Amino acid sequence: MLRALLLLPLFGAGLLALVPARRVDLLRQLASLAAGATLVCSLLLLVAFDPDSGAIQFFETRPWNPRVGAHFALGLDGVSLPMVLLATLLCFLAIACSTGVRTGAKLYFSLLLVLESALLVVFSARDWSLFYVAWELTLIPLFFLIDRLGGAHRHRAALNFVLYTLGGSVFLLIALLLLYDVAPGHSFAMADMAAGGAQLPARTQVLVFLGLLVGFGVKMPIVPLHGWLPLAHVEAPSPVSILLSGVLLKMGAYGLIRAAWTLPAAALAMQDWLALLALASLIHGAVLAWRQTDLKAMIAYSSISHMGVVLLGIAALNHAGLSGAMTQMVAHGLVAGLLFLLVGLLYERTHSRELAAYRSLHASAPRFAALIAFALLAAVGLPGGAGFVAEVQVLIGAYGRWGGWLLFASLGMLISAAYALRAIRCVWSGPGRAVRTGISGGSSRIDDLKRSEYAAAGLLAVGIVGIGVCPSPLLALMTTSLSRLVSQLAV
Repeated sequence: MLRALLLLPLFGAGLLALVPARRVDLLRQLASLAAGATLVCSLLLLVAFDPDSGAIQFFETRPWNPRVGAHFALGLDGVSLPMVLLATLLCFLAIACSTGVRTGAKLYFSLLLVLESALLVVFSARDWSLFYVAWELTLIPLFFLIDRLGGAHRHRAALNFVLYTLGGSVFLLIALLLLYDVAPGHSFAMADMAAGGAQLPARTQVLVFLGLLVGFGVKMPIVPLHGWLPLAHVEAPSPVSILLSGVLLKMGAYGLIRAAWTLPAAALAMQDWLALLALASLIHGAVLAWRQTDLKAMIAYSSISHMGVVLLGIAALNHAGLSGAMTQMVAHGLVAGLLFLLVGLLYERTHSRELAAYRSLHASAPRFAALIAFALLAAVGLPGGAGFVAEVQVLIGAYGRWGGWLLFASLGMLISAAYALRAIRCVWSGPGRAVRTGISGGSSRIDDLKRSEYAAAGLLAVGIVGIGVCPSPLLALMTTSLSRLVSQLAV
């Protein structure tokens, strides 16, 4: 079943190659069907998953390159399965909502399906060589999606993204090769490299961990490795931004959790430094988001701040902190996906992302205005949303380690509330008519959400509220695996 999950998007991409490029609607329907089947397959894995077991489930392995100890090894645990579910959901919605893509649709939908397959391999790989290959493979479709189908500055955005990620990948590769050298039997298997890494002296572990931190930190991103993210988000098509913020950033956090599992002594030694980087990301991202008038840029910078919360939870290295970090990864994926979905649909109607263009949006498009307000409040951790559950756990875990220093984290959250409320005031205030820029014919109204668009946005909203009101199923899914990690760290 796990192999089927990974192959379905590739099968869909192959099917699209047989369809004429002019059949745009058929291309989108086939891509949606492939992504929908992948989502159903991930839900079947969820049903079959045993949350009480800390072992790797659905494990399968095939020799890939026996001479160097590389295997095509796949498996899921309570850390990777939530990421697989999030990736399949957001990929399906990103494809289904790409109704505005008419030029280059065949390339666009094929690249999205290849990207989905690469993301799923990253989250299900149990061999570091397979993980690294899939990690690098995500660059190819994303580069072309931004460079061919992005905005006015798409070439610079695509080049920045690739150079940043490749630069980080060099450090990641060197660190993995050092771990391979000490793994029993010279194997790339995650279990073997963790066994070898745990035997290294603490100082050596720290040096290797720093290489992993740079590689994963670029993708999260962590300040000061975040330079690629705002431009890539702004220039990428909005459905691609859904995947960039909703899934791609989670790859870095997921890899960092695996790094702590592999090098426990280094993770403990780096705790305070990781917390410092987390607070810097949290506050820096919030301040930059506060300064934006472009709604898409504001959401992009806010992602840096939210991933700072994730890093703070990981740095705590206790059950509450790690559970909060994982919950925040899921919560931010849903919230960011909803925000980028709404902004993308608004841009198709107005050809503007400026907040001023959406003033008094409630007068002509109340569904848009209500959902934007809901998503922004959920992003700042309003009680009843998934972000509230995540941030409370992170704060509890971090308070047990650093106490009063968390006042700095509170500062970042207050700034986040300030820019969110400013945006809400824009869409819900004014003289009863919306200011419009760039609408053909000079129309004074914005068309509200269609039924299909409302259903897609509503699905994400239900997920946000569902986790916020009843987080137990998600927490139970992760508890056993996180407890195993915490016991290994002996915190």
